[in-house]
Amino acid sequence: MTSQELLDFLIIGAGPAGLSAADAAASEGLTYLVIEKGTIANTIRQYPVGRTMFSTPNELEMREGSLHPVRDKPTREELLSHYIHFVLDHDLRVTTGEEVTDVKADDTDGFIVQTRCRGFHAEEQENKYRARNVLFAFGAMEHPRRLNIPGEDLAKVHHRFVEPYPYVRKEALVVGGGNSAAEAALFLSEEGARTTMAIWREDWENRDPKAGAMKHWVRSPLEREIAEGRLRVILYKDIDEITPDSVRLTNETGESMTIANDVVFVLIGSDADLTILKKLGVKTAPGKLTEVPIYDRETFETNVEGIYVAGHFTNARHIKAAIDVPRKIVPLIARKLRALATR
Repeated sequence: MTSQELLDFLIIGAGPAGLSAADAAASEGLTYLVIEKGTIANTIRQYPVGRTMFSTPNELEMREGSLHPVRDKPTREELLSHYIHFVLDHDLRVTTGEEVTDVKADDTDGFIVQTRCRGFHAEEQENKYRARNVLFAFGAMEHPRRLNIPGEDLAKVHHRFVEPYPYVRKEALVVGGGNSAAEAALFLSEEGARTTMAIWREDWENRDPKAGAMKHWVRSPLEREIAEGRLRVILYKDIDEITPDSVRLTNETGESMTIANDVVFVLIGSDADLTILKKLGVKTAPGKLTEVPIYDRETFETNVEGIYVAGHFTNARHIKAAIDVPRKIVPLIARKLRALATR
């Protein structure tokens, strides 16, 4: 791709939203390119190994009836394979391992998108693309939230959970109250880690799925681990300090506790990187969980003409919405481009 070619549509992110947008752009006859700094479905690839998804196939598949998991819900690996083969089978124009470093308004037409990529042999290359429209379709896991306490930068502290097997017979602490934290605590406990889960009372007592309560199929086995004495739950107020061999916390009654510890998982959510969007002048606002870009609810266009958003970092957070939104807005973009071409 040369900097001289003007694309109709450039898509940043190769998750479900980006792939759906690419598919819709191809169907509309638009010139397009998807740029992904990681891998296809990179956010899903960062889920725990072997994780069963919370959603059913009809909410995750790129084509109706095309996802056929072994059980009722697909695993991480089945879903990754589904999205990868969607790209391969439809020959979608997706480039991976290429990071968008800047997007600027072009004085003549659209935007200039600058990227940096590193090959398998460590050589680095910078590219530049021109596009009439840009869709930001990346995930919301770029910046894991932190406790901001002493010791959080120790090597034993992790802000993502991948697998339990290195921690068999180790003292593991999981901090958090959502599904990710609950799953990590469950997997660790089931696979032989001596696990403690630190959670706020309001999160532990929350039973409302719309308010972020842990799914019942996670809570039930979690409670079984607790009842059988393999998992300890501490209702806490603050995590105060992490040391190489312990964690000091304050429980909900105000009592200070020091517990022996080998590994800590801080799983309290994450945020998207909105730096480039803000630099472009896109306005943001507080969302349900974090800051989100402001956009038109029908077109998903931001206040900057030609800049669109879709996916988990918007208010339409579910994967089903991430797939459906581009199918709605890309034909609108194509119609606008055709109208401009006839002037």
